[in-house]
Amino acid sequence: MRIQTLVGALALSTLMVACGEQTAPAQAAQPALTADANTLQSHLEFLASDALEGRDTGSRGHEIAAQYIVAKFKALGLEPAGDDGTYYQRVGFRRSTLKEGSAAFAIHTGESTVELAYGDAFLTGPSAYAATNEVTAPVVFVGYGLVSDEFGLNDYANVDVDGKIVVMVSGRPESLPSEEGAHLNSSKTRFAAERGAVGIITLHTPAREEVRPFKVSAMYQRAPSVTWLNPEGEPNVAYKNIQGAAYLDYRAAEPLFSNAAIRMDDVFAQLEKGDQPKPFELNVSVTLKRASEHEEISSPNVAAILPGSDPELKNEYVLYTAHSDHIGMTQDLSQDDHINNGAMDNASGVSVMLETARMFTEAAERPKRSILFLSITAEERGLLGADYFAHYPTVPLQSIVANVNLDMPVLLYDFADVIAFGSTHSTLGETVAAAAGKFDIALSDDPMPEQAIFTRSDHYPFVKKGVPAVFLMTGFTAKNEDEDGGKIWGEFFAEHYHRPSDAPTLPINYEAGVVFTNINFEIGQAIANDAERPRWLPDSFFANLD
Repeated sequence: MRIQTLVGALALSTLMVACGEQTAPAQAAQPALTADANTLQSHLEFLASDALEGRDTGSRGHEIAAQYIVAKFKALGLEPAGDDGTYYQRVGFRRSTLKEGSAAFAIHTGESTVELAYGDAFLTGPSAYAATNEVTAPVVFVGYGLVSDEFGLNDYANVDVDGKIVVMVSGRPESLPSEEGAHLNSSKTRFAAERGAVGIITLHTPAREEVRPFKVSAMYQRAPSVTWLNPEGEPNVAYKNIQGAAYLDYRAAEPLFSNAAIRMDDVFAQLEKGDQPKPFELNVSVTLKRASEHEEISSPNVAAILPGSDPELKNEYVLYTAHSDHIGMTQDLSQDDHINNGAMDNASGVSVMLETARMFTEAAERPKRSILFLSITAEERGLLGADYFAHYPTVPLQSIVANVNLDMPVLLYDFADVIAFGSTHSTLGETVAAAAGKFDIALSDDPMPEQAIFTRSDHYPFVKKGVPAVFLMTGFTAKNEDEDGGKIWGEFFAEHYHRPSDAPTLPINYEAGVVFTNINFEIGQAIANDAERPRWLPDSFFANLD
């Protein structure tokens, strides 16, 4: 799972008070069919072993992980649901790298040209489709660069950006709800491109500097970017008219506003007061240049189906997803261990999915709807494998009634509650509460809404295609009085997340994994056998995405 900000353990503990737990039903009888702790352990220890070298997208280790998952699907008798009668959906990717010394940013004021230094004043990334880019165009300030009828936003009102470079401040208004705001924030490029912009400059603000200093972003700037390729081999670049992009430190941005009616400091003062800056012409032009190098790789999604029993409903699918990739080997030479094993992220989720698949195949009755199990690649690269499948599904997209996503359950304590991201947006919330209640587990509110996690895992590309989705996380309360669930959860993110120590040597509670798997199985059972397919709630922002 992709988390922007690691949350401190103490802060998480205090959030537990505000989780808003719902009372679970009284003790209920446990079903005869249950997950097996030893099986979960065997899956996790293999997938997170050193031999797989962190399962980076396109690596030998991830290929081995995919083969392992295919073997398990075959052993369970699941039908292949990949391409050409196989379990594999092979996805091509382009890895793009900015050519050293090629990035340039010049501001033309009419009287002078100001050259900015890459890495110190501005950052940029490579192009996914062009070896070289150069664009010179007038510049327009467009506030946050957001458009939303629902929230009364139009940062392009009364300005023409066709053929121009737009300047927008980073982030989004604090008044926006976190999940909805995160979705709009991810759409900034689309908003600019659809209005004819040829470049985007994102302005690093003083407020952003307090959260993530510009120098910290610069440390990660030279990492390659990855995008998926369509079946014709073209990169997934929807808006090729955007010829250049840059992230500009406010301390170097004054020349941009030298001919403008509104000064840069006035814009920042508006932001600080919570006001919405209006768009205006900057009356300067900018030249953006870069050169990019490209390498093509491939990596598989793995898909399998358990056909449903109902003559009609078997043509609909409950989709389980879990990403099998991780971040590979660390380049930090100060550490002795260089393998990012990804035990919790996300060998645990894949293990839960495999055990859930076994439970479905061994259930006394086959579910009415079909169950589609999808092991996804390139989540850590930006939800790319899921996005590819959402664009090129191996079953009709409209026949997928719901997505149950399994991403990074932190199985380090005996949890007493779960958090279900997406549960407030669709009827799946009721399904999750009922399933968890069968195991005397409460459903709690999202204790960290500022993270907008609903938009940050593999279910999100399906949400954008109209599929109701949910995924569970272990909550911050523990059954045992001597365990502080929130503290354990926070310590994992502070000390182990995306580090070599996220390994099978952690004190993994496989019995907690059994409960977690049983709940997710019950969720799928309920969706598969309900006469009605899940539906978005009428007031959900995600019910009518473009």
